[in-house]
Amino acid sequence: MYTGGTLGMVPGERGLIPGKNIEQRLRNALSQLPPDRQASLPDFEVLEYTQPIDSSAATPADWQRLARDIAERYSDPVTYAGFVVLHGTDTLAWTAASLAYQLQGIDRPVIVTGAQLPLEAEGSDALNNVETALRFAALPSLQEVAVCFAGKLMRGVCTRKWDTHRFDGFASPNYPLLGEMVDCAPVLYPSRGLEVQQRGLPRFELPDYAALGTSPIVRIALWPGMSPRLLANWLLDENVHGALLEVWGSGNIPDDRELAGVFAQAVGEGKLLAAISQCPQGPVSIGTYAAGQALIEAGVMAGDAMTPEAAMTKLIHLSAQPLSSEEKRKRFLTSLAGER
Repeated sequence: MYTGGTLGMVPGERGLIPGKNIEQRLRNALSQLPPDRQASLPDFEVLEYTQPIDSSAATPADWQRLARDIAERYSDPVTYAGFVVLHGTDTLAWTAASLAYQLQGIDRPVIVTGAQLPLEAEGSDALNNVETALRFAALPSLQEVAVCFAGKLMRGVCTRKWDTHRFDGFASPNYPLLGEMVDCAPVLYPSRGLEVQQRGLPRFELPDYAALGTSPIVRIALWPGMSPRLLANWLLDENVHGALLEVWGSGNIPDDRELAGVFAQAVGEGKLLAAISQCPQGPVSIGTYAAGQALIEAGVMAGDAMTPEAAMTKLIHLSAQPLSSEEKRKRFLTSLAGER
């Protein structure tokens, strides 16, 4: 499924622009592999979207379209062993996390990948990433949404873009790799993946994200001297359904009763507020320090070691569903796709 991104771009008069005819271009590139590697590739079909997405402009509606397209083909008379999503790198981790929540319980691989350079560019990483993604997408023992990049396989809800230029541009800071390419073969690490057989049938959740409007969830990173008035402008807006708060260290905020009061008022209005650490590695542990007690008292939920992408897309996903505030809170605090 080709959604757009650097991988499929071609030179234009003013720089790189989206390219077309991606299926033939992919097959031409894969024909450059050694004969034995070509022979062992799985068969594949290509769905090319007519309007390529610049991933920096991707929206929840785009995530929803992808999930629905996969769900429609999930029970297609032609049985697909897996799915590969070719995506721009800027928001690739966001899309992967959202797909994991929408496609809960999937019993086959959904591999999201992209490239730092276009497919035909000299020294590009695109061919390697596409080949690797195809190989992992054919493994029946892989039963979740994953990100494949630079030979590494990472859980979709645990992945972040880590570097703007390096080929090894993605990382899973708080969960080990699901697998790697070893001697040109895909290898999965036992006990790290989700085991669908023990979870029952797929339980896809495809709520209407479009009904949320724009920016139903806000993301707020605390900074020294933050004004309660500014915080209230964001959190108490009637169009805001919740917020991801990026707090300090293991879960600390300023000792400011007015600031804490804004959090409490927002939660009292039924909004979902969750906190993660501004540190890229390690979990929050709200309440370890006195400076974090106000978050507990206000009803802010701890996001443990979730990535910002995983926490934000989960809040959006829950906000789109006709559930009570209590049930939404319960589900946020429950691992739905291996994110906690």
